[in-house]
Amino acid sequence: MTFLRLLGRLPLAWLHALGVLLGWLTYLASPVYAARMRENLTRSGIYTDPRELERALRDCVAHTGRSIAEIPKVWFDDEQRVTSLVRCGTWNVVEDALREGRGIIFLTPHLGCFEISAMYTGQRVPLTVLYRPPKQRWLEPLMMKGRIRGRMKAEPASLKGVRALYKALQRGEPIGILPDQAPQFGEGAWADFFGRPAYTITLVGRLQKQSKAPVIIAFAKRLPQSRGYELLFERHDGEIDERELNRALEDLIRTCPTQYLWSYNRYKAPRGSAPVVEHESKA
Repeated sequence: MTFLRLLGRLPLAWLHALGVLLGWLTYLASPVYAARMRENLTRSGIYTDPRELERALRDCVAHTGRSIAEIPKVWFDDEQRVTSLVRCGTWNVVEDALREGRGIIFLTPHLGCFEISAMYTGQRVPLTVLYRPPKQRWLEPLMMKGRIRGRMKAEPASLKGVRALYKALQRGEPIGILPDQAPQFGEGAWADFFGRPAYTITLVGRLQKQSKAPVIIAFAKRLPQSRGYELLFERHDGEIDERELNRALEDLIRTCPTQYLWSYNRYKAPRGSAPVVEHESKA
C-alpha cells in the first residue's frame, strides 16, 4: 500500500511513460493478448487502411499500458490533486438529470480513464457502483481501498448488489455500471458489437424500465502530453436494450478508438451458453 501511495504521487507524465513501456512489454510477451487486441481492433472495421490500422494498434498498446499505470494516481493520490487533472464542461448534463428526482444510470465503458470518471462523480453526488471481485482475492481489499472515495459505494456483481442499485435509484441517487463487461450466463443476451455477437448485459435495460431513470454515458478522455483528462457526460434518451446499448457504445468508441480496451475479451461466450454463429446474430 505504501509503495502504491508513493507511486501515485509521481507526475502523471512519468506514470504514463512507464505505462507505455508496460503496455509494450505485455504485448510482446503474450501472443494471446497481442492477437486478441489486433483481431478486435481489425474486425471493428473502424480502420480500413492497413497503415492507419498499424498506427492505431501502436497507440492502443500505449494507451492500454497507460490505463494500468495511472491507477495508483487515481486510487491513492490526494483527491484534490487527482480532481485537478480533470476538465469537465458537461456537468450540467448531470445536474439537469438529477433535478428529475429519479436517479441516474451512469454507463462507463472501458474507454479512456474510466476509473477517474467514477471518482470525479462520487466526489459530487452519492454513487453506488457494481464491481466484479477479482480472481486473486488478496487484490479485493486493495481495490476497495482505492475505489471507495468521496461519496461512492461499491457493491459486488451479485443479487445483493443488484438490489442495492434498485434501492439507490428509488432514493433518487445515481448508480454506475460498466456496460461492456461480459456478464455471466443468464445475465445477458447476444447482440452485435462492431458487427460481431457479444454477450451483453441486460441489467441496464431492466433498471431503466423499472426506475425510468435517465441514462448518461461518461468518458474521461486522456489529453495529449499527459495534461490530464477531459470528462464528457452524454445523455442517452429512449429505451436502451442490449442492441441499443451496444450501438451507443460503438458511437462513443468511434470518437476515440485508440483509447478503448481492445485487449479485453469482449466476445467470449460465458460458461454454460451455447456457441453463437456470427451471421446468426445479424438482425
